[in-house]
Order: sequence, then C-alpha cells, then structure tokens
Amino acid sequence: MSRSLKKGPYVDPKLMKKIMKMVNAGEKKVVKTWSRDSDIPPEFVGFTFAVHNGKDFIPVYVTEQMVGHKLGEFSWTTKWKGHGGKLAASQTAGAAAAGPSTITTAPTSSKPTK
Repeated sequence: MSRSLKKGPYVDPKLMKKIMKMVNAGEKKVVKTWSRDSDIPPEFVGFTFAVHNGKDFIPVYVTEQMVGHKLGEFSWTTKWKGHGGKLAASQTAGAAAAGPSTITTAPTSSKPTK
C-alpha cells in the first residue's frame, strides 16, 4: 500500500539535511545511509548513496528515473543463487566439464537452387 497523498513522500530529515549541505557547498561525496525506506526526491539526483543491505553498503548512483522510488529498491538484501539443488549443481558441473559447445552447420552456397 502506498503512502497517502496528504502526508507526502517520506524522506529521512537527516539525509535531506546532509544533501542540502552538500548542494550549498558544491561537493559530491558518497553519503552512507541505513535509511532504505526514504523516497528519492529530485534533490538527490546526481548523488551517490551507500545504502546498507543488512551486511554491506551498496553504492547507488541516483538518476532521474529513480525519483519517486525508495533507496532500498536499488540495494538488494538477498543474493540470487538460482534454482536447483543437487540436480542443478550436477548439470552445471557437467556442462563446464564438456567445454564450450561447437555447433556445425551445413555449408550454404550463394547460388540459388533449381
């Protein structure tokens, strides 16, 4: 469920204060934050945030297309390891041992057939 229009977007006040201070000073440093739930306002465009994912800080460079989204959407908390188990592991191991696949095709001629 989205936030009500009456309340407006949520931006962490400390984070906004840091960004406005950097805008006034004319500097662009990486801003470390744990505030994954903050919306991205237009003032954040062009800055890099180090967003905490529970273990590490993931660098997120904010572009115009990100405005209106949350910072946490760009810092995944889980790592995709793929489907599988024993069967998938054995198939990938077998494919790696076989080497690169070579596909041979019949030669084609540029002459039209009769």
